[in-house]
Amino acid sequence: MKTKIIETIQSYDTIIIHRHVRPDPDAYGSQLGLQAILQATYPEKNIYAVGEHDLAFDYLGKPEVIADDVYQNALVICTDTANTERVDDQRYHTGAFLIKIDHHPNDDAYGNLLWINTSASSCSEMIYELFKKGQEIAGWKLDAKGARLLFAGIVGDTGRFIYPSTTETTFHVVGELIQYDFDRTELFNSMYELDRSLLHLQGYIYQNFSIDENGAAYIKLPINLLKEFGVTANDTSALVGSLGDVKGIKAWAMFVEEEDQIRVRLRSKGPIINTLAKQYRGGGHPMASGAKIFEWSEADEMIDKLQKLCKA
Repeated sequence: MKTKIIETIQSYDTIIIHRHVRPDPDAYGSQLGLQAILQATYPEKNIYAVGEHDLAFDYLGKPEVIADDVYQNALVICTDTANTERVDDQRYHTGAFLIKIDHHPNDDAYGNLLWINTSASSCSEMIYELFKKGQEIAGWKLDAKGARLLFAGIVGDTGRFIYPSTTETTFHVVGELIQYDFDRTELFNSMYELDRSLLHLQGYIYQNFSIDENGAAYIKLPINLLKEFGVTANDTSALVGSLGDVKGIKAWAMFVEEEDQIRVRLRSKGPIINTLAKQYRGGGHPMASGAKIFEWSEADEMIDKLQKLCKA
């Protein structure tokens, strides 16, 4: 499959790379990392990365704004995006050919060419594997910028290598990436530096989360509380792992209210929770998923189901 993807990339002059809405480091890392590889390898091609930019990821880079007609006769690649409704910039289907590269369960098998590897720690890890194959058969190039992006994506999706998705392959890839000349200390500081407001909110989470006797935990963060702490819903993504170190917790949900919905972040240290996410307009990994609801009553339903999962 990697060879087919490389051959397809070679046959197009314009390539547009998408990722998912509400991006995380792996979304940026895989998208911009692939762009960096292709730009270094094919300077004569037009390589674009698109999507709404999140200011929290300025340290990784920014996507571009392109006109509709750029999609004509273009190859479109979607990275780290399980289903079509989560593709950032819905023009993704207007190109000439569509490739899906992802490490989530393939519940929505969109695209003309698909490469899915659910055992990969991250999509960024997959992009590095694609680079290695491209290096072997087509002389692909990776510079320090691209290596930094892929490293950031892997670090982000493995929770700094503590999530169960981290494998021997992950460490092998990371071991090769750190041979490139980029400042890992600077990158880690950018990725994990919480400002005073987030630290205060983190303290609130530790003091106010609820947990039952079976290890199911949750915290509700209504929009008025976010305003009180001076943070946005996007900012709270940095705190989703906060409860992971609390003794006795098996799985947890963070409910974050926005203007038009309630975002749900689910994490687990054992019970499979992506099946629960799929029931509420979401999906993801067995141990890390997301969903969205529109009423707090739905949150109570999810909490009840999470408790039953942990009890089973």
